[in-house]
Formats: sequence, structure tokens, C-alpha cells
Amino acid sequence: MSNHLKNEHSPYLQQHADNPVDWYPWGEEAFEKAQKEHKPIFLSIGYSSCHWCHVMEKESFQDAKTAEILNRHFVAVKVDREERPDIDKHFQEVYQLMNGRPGGWPASIFLTEELKPFYSATYIPPEPRYGMMSFPTLLEVIADKYKNEKGPLVEEAEKVLKHLNPDKDKIQATKLDNSIIGRYIEQAGQLFDRREGGFNKAPKFPQASTLDLLLDLHKLTGSKEALDMATFSLIAMAKGGLRDLVDGGFCRYATDDSWLVPHFEKMTYDNAHLSSVYLKAYHVTGDDFFKKVAFETLYFMLEKMREEHLFYSASDADTEGEEGKYFVYTYEKALKSFAKAGIPKKEHEALAKALHITPDGNFEGKNIVRVDSPESTEAIPYYDEAIAALKKRREEKRVYPFIDKKVITSWNAMMITALFRASRVDTKYLKPAKEALQRLLETMYPNSQLFHSTLVGKKPKIHAFLEDYAYLGEALIEAYESTLDETHLIVAQKLTNAAIEKFYQNGIWKFSRGEFETDAEIHDSSYPSSLATMVGLLHSISSLVDSVYKKFVFKSLEIHSYDVMRQPISTPKLSKMVIRYLLDDVIIKAKEEKLQPHIAELDTLPYPFSLLRTDTNDGFMICNTSACFGHEKDFTGVHEVLQKRQQK
Repeated sequence: MSNHLKNEHSPYLQQHADNPVDWYPWGEEAFEKAQKEHKPIFLSIGYSSCHWCHVMEKESFQDAKTAEILNRHFVAVKVDREERPDIDKHFQEVYQLMNGRPGGWPASIFLTEELKPFYSATYIPPEPRYGMMSFPTLLEVIADKYKNEKGPLVEEAEKVLKHLNPDKDKIQATKLDNSIIGRYIEQAGQLFDRREGGFNKAPKFPQASTLDLLLDLHKLTGSKEALDMATFSLIAMAKGGLRDLVDGGFCRYATDDSWLVPHFEKMTYDNAHLSSVYLKAYHVTGDDFFKKVAFETLYFMLEKMREEHLFYSASDADTEGEEGKYFVYTYEKALKSFAKAGIPKKEHEALAKALHITPDGNFEGKNIVRVDSPESTEAIPYYDEAIAALKKRREEKRVYPFIDKKVITSWNAMMITALFRASRVDTKYLKPAKEALQRLLETMYPNSQLFHSTLVGKKPKIHAFLEDYAYLGEALIEAYESTLDETHLIVAQKLTNAAIEKFYQNGIWKFSRGEFETDAEIHDSSYPSSLATMVGLLHSISSLVDSVYKKFVFKSLEIHSYDVMRQPISTPKLSKMVIRYLLDDVIIKAKEEKLQPHIAELDTLPYPFSLLRTDTNDGFMICNTSACFGHEKDFTGVHEVLQKRQQK
């Protein structure tokens, strides 16, 4: 028997539609029921590829006895955090305030019937463990307190809400200057894992924006340390585990220091940003290995995660209720696959060893495929044949992980940005990039009204957040730089104006307005900050369309200057924007027919903040946002001018 989620579009909510818990979607029907029956609300926030969300569903939400307690004493509400990031962001802030540490998913929030939060947790076990009472016991305790001691709970909720929206102190600003460059490299070096690559200890996330800025700073300063930290990390992350050597694509994060054991979900945003940063490493180093990883990642996304030119949000970690089941191999089955592929038997043992496949396994008795030197797999005899054989076993014998087919504007825009960047290396990516951008605009920007998410073939209902405007605008800039089609600039400027109107006030950016008004974060989390991305879009529009937008860039940076200048490693994309603002863009202006043959050279220019702009002048004018400082007859001269500029 279905609950109240049966008509929801979200694949995550649909996963819970047949739970014995009488779930409601977020909305008035649930709130009115709570008020009418004087019941507290149990709010559960998660997403479809979240491993611990699945665990809690299996242990508690599918359990009839637990469901009976929930249904009797509470109104249960389910939220897909990817569909409603505004709700999630609000309650993650609530959790942080209540518990003094960051939250996560599933988020388990208890609210009064007036929607005031009084207790928060993440995963709650069905039996007492981890120093926690069991979920059924907790439900009984909270139900009793709500009935008999509601006053203190409401007082707690009032305190949380008061601290959630404190009176703003005077903004503490500091001077923006080039010292941020050395400070960023120094702080990155302090956190850098010199043994395994990446930053900090497990769980380890790819932190693509950190690596991206290090590559830019190498271009700007020649810093060998910045380059080494970036390339060492990118090679380490590509060994296998975090990167799926068999199907391609990257998992969300690693649970260990060596990038071997991931949570196996694959997110569109990770694969978009990582393919971009591997491409940048290719441009900086000239090493084809980085290009190979970028293209392999894009191939995975185009092959497995796309429908009607739009990209799905994520694929799951679990298959048939078991984490990683699709991805791992026993020693015996791996060797059997080698034999079926015609690989000589005498090669099997050495091949298995090279792929880290052993009888004991490297993950719960089974094996995650991995190599020691991913940049030189051609040195492993029969490597390609072995990978093809292991892929064939997956295709023929296994169930592919569940794919959340939700289409999210910002995440699709990230993929489109990566495809346009790839098209400047190989033109075969230009067609899918154009098709994806056109379809995204048709689907999510009808009648100049931007939306956040939908399913393929469905009309979107949820209005866009700051990240959607910022990332779509960024994709349109990349589309212009890759095609010189002026219509992309027109739409980008239109989106920028709408974002300023909706989310900006006196230097402060909101992530969302309306039901939940939340501030835009300056820190990069799962993916780069929407605020920083918006500032980047404003800077591009300032350089390419109208310099008046630069005042919004300065004001946005000034307000956050103290935090960014003091701890730039915590805000990589906004730190990049400070550096870009201080050094300014270089805009190369020429007639379209003059620029077209040199689009592919944009990423190899010695200055990282370079843009192309069609103009009517003869030759190539070299400008910044306030003046022009060079004029060259050919593009070779442009390279030489920028090279000399870098050496000053």
C-alpha cells in the first residue's frame, strides 16, 4: 500500500513510496495534519544514492513496528535534498547549531507542529549502539516529552531559531592583495598528503576546485610546489577505487587515505569538475594521461548517465541491498573472466597482481581493481583485454546500480561546461555540448523562467536557486568561448541580471529566498560555492559585455575579504576570484573569422584568466576590463605578449 509519496516525481521519494511509514512530501497537507492532530513532525532528508539513507530505510522505515510508532505519534515528512537544497541547507544549519558539528545524510529532524526544530540527528540505529538509543526508543521518548513536557522543547526550538538568524554585526573587511597567492600555496602545502595525495585525512574528497587553483597558480607564478601537489593528487586519485577503472567515472569520496575504498555512488557534479581539472592538468603539463582520464570520464557520463541530451544526477553505491556489489570481484571470478577473454593462463597470476586482485581481497574479501602507476598501464601485458573482460562480466552477470534520473539545472550546466572545454581539445565533444545546452534551456528555462530540477519528459515545478543561475551562466560563457555565438552571451547576461535581482543585496548573496531564505556559502563543499561561481560569472560578463558588472564583483569580494584573505584554502573558488579580480582578465579581441581558428589555443595561453571576444578591429587587440595594452597582427604575437606579461 502506497503512502502520500506515490505521486511525487523525485526518484528518492519514490523509493520510499511503499514504506509502511505514512510519509508525506514537504507541504501544507502534512503541516495541517500536524496542527490538527497536535503531533510533532519527523523530517527525514536524504538522497537516492546515499548509502546510510538506504541503511536507515531498510532497518527502520521498512520495519512495521517502527513504522507503527512513527505513524501513531508523528507526522512523517520526506525530503529529497537534491530536489530541495534550500530545505536541506536550512536544516543542516539547524543541526550544526544544535550539535556543534556538521551534519550529513540522512538528516533526522524533529519539529513542533509549528515547524520549529527541537531535536536533530543523522543516521539513528534500530538498536542501541554508537552511544545512541535505538530509533524506536527515541521516538517513544520524544513522543512522551512532546505530549507531557512540550514547553521546554519549544524553548529549545526558539533558541535555535534565534541563533539561526542572529543580528548581523558590522562586516569585518580587509585589503584584497596578492599575498593571497603565497598564502594559498602555503596552506595547501600544510594540508597536503605527501604520501597519498589530496588534502587532509580520510574520508577524502577530490576537492577539484583546490586542484584547479593550484594549476592556475603554477601558470601565474611558476610554482613547482603548486604543480606537484596538483599532479601528484590527480595521479593518486586515478589509481583505482575512487576512479572506476572498469566503467570509467569517479565515485564521490574515499573512506581511506589511499583513495582505494570509496562510497561507490557516482555524482554528476564530481565527474563534471574532475574531467575539467584533468583537462586543465593536460594543458599545463602536456601529459596525455590527464587527457585520457578526462575523456574516459566524459565517455562514462555520455554513455551511462544521459537521456535526451540531459544528464541524470547520480548512480547508487548499493546493488541488491549490498554496497559495492556491482563494482568488486573475487579472485576466482576475475581469473575466470581473463580465461574467457582468451588471455593466456600463464599471464593470469601476474595480471591479477598488477590489478591488485588477490585471493584475500582488498575490500571485504573481494577486490577493487587498482594499479600502482595509472599513467603507464601500457606496461602491464594484456591490461586492456583484462579491463574489457571485467567490464563484460559486469554487463552480463550483474545488476547495474540504481540511477537517479532527476535532472538538476546546476549539475547539468557543470557537465556542459566540461564538454565545451573538452571540445577545445577534440571537436567531437562540441555536438553533445551544444545539444545538452539547447535541451537544458528548452526544459529548464521556459518563458525565461529558470527551474531547478525535473525528470526527463516532465514539466519542472521547483524554481531555481542561486547555484542554477550561476552554473548555467558559467556554461553559457564556456559555450561562447568555444563557438563565438553571441546568443550565448545574451542569455548569460539575462540570467546574471535576474540573479542580481532575486538573490543580491548590498554585496550579500542569498542561496534561496521564499519559504527558506538561506545565505550563499563562500566555502566549497561537495562542489564549488554558488556565490563564488556567481562572482566568476559577473567577472566574465564584466569583461565580455559591460564593465559596470565589476562593481558587483568587488562588493561581493569585499564583504568576505577577511575570511578569504585569512584562510584562502577553505574557499578555493572564491580565492581564485580574488586573484582574478586583482590581476584582471585578458580579453583578446578580433573579428570572428580571425578568432575561430584559435579557439583551441585558449586553454594553452600562458595567462589563466584569458577570454576571446569578437570585435571589428583589424588584427588582435589585447585588453583588460579597463583598457587595451597590445595589438598584434597574428595569434603568435598574442602568445608572446602574454608570456612577457607573465615574466614581469
